[in-house]
Amino acid sequence: MTDPFRHHGGNLAAARAHYGDGVWLDLSTGINPDAWPVPQDLAIDPRPLPDPAALHALEAAAAAHFGVSPEHVCAVPGSEMGLRLLRPLLGARGRHHVPGYRTHAAVFADSTPWATGGAMAHGDSLVLANPNNPRGTLHAPEALIALLNKREAEGGWLVVDEAFVDPHPDASIAARVADQRRLIVFRSFGKFFGLAGLRLGFVVAPRAVIAGYRALLGDWPIDATALAIGTAAYRDARWIAATCAALPARAAALDTVLQAHGLAPIGQSPLFRLVESADAPALFERLATAHILVRPFDAAPHQLRFGVPHQPAALERLDQALRLG
Repeated sequence: MTDPFRHHGGNLAAARAHYGDGVWLDLSTGINPDAWPVPQDLAIDPRPLPDPAALHALEAAAAAHFGVSPEHVCAVPGSEMGLRLLRPLLGARGRHHVPGYRTHAAVFADSTPWATGGAMAHGDSLVLANPNNPRGTLHAPEALIALLNKREAEGGWLVVDEAFVDPHPDASIAARVADQRRLIVFRSFGKFFGLAGLRLGFVVAPRAVIAGYRALLGDWPIDATALAIGTAAYRDARWIAATCAALPARAAALDTVLQAHGLAPIGQSPLFRLVESADAPALFERLATAHILVRPFDAAPHQLRFGVPHQPAALERLDQALRLG
């Protein structure tokens, strides 16, 4: 049986069952701990079926944030769901970048791993994340466009998962999506806005692909709560700008703590850092015993991913746990 802590982050129920109840500090995800503050007076009525106009408003607000046309945007109940639905729509043979998301291996039938710079067969499509997870590597848009051109020339698609790109708006290639291009981009709402429980994401794709998603999803793919909160959040330009400005300083503060304990943080995403150490399994156990959950990995037992804390008290708690070990 797969270790639940290695399958995905945020598994506090398993952590409590194994290491005991108490006040846990969850650093096992890349979800922004300083979430968008949902207004108490935000009007949400769950009684009627969601109004199609509300879905259009959400997609328009998201499209403006992404810098794309709304006709190329389809809201989905979580980008993870959107990725899984792509397989029956494209029907393509493909590859998934490693290291990367576990879900990416399920996007194409008989998907095989691909590392940067590796060869691909004619007709192969490729899915990768930018920034990468778990390493946090940020790919330049020019490099991705060159990869897209090569995939198109060989009859394949490029699928870019931009779940963590919001703090790096200049790195997104969503604006390059067009009907004549074989490019599909996924965006996540919950990570940057810190509201992952809403299960809201977006597909940015040629209109033919968008039409396929709408046929699969039906008339009411997004519930009333996600419609209202997502629309208001994407329209909150002041909060978005303030958060983009604040996240790098928080990540730098985490770097300082990790470096003070001989750990070298890896990555460019201000929402998480990766560390590599031969003592990673023991370090995971030590932190879990102190009720601090970080993310280990099946394929890389020498790696741990640390989410970026928001409150100074959380950072001090991590510092103390590392010091006492």
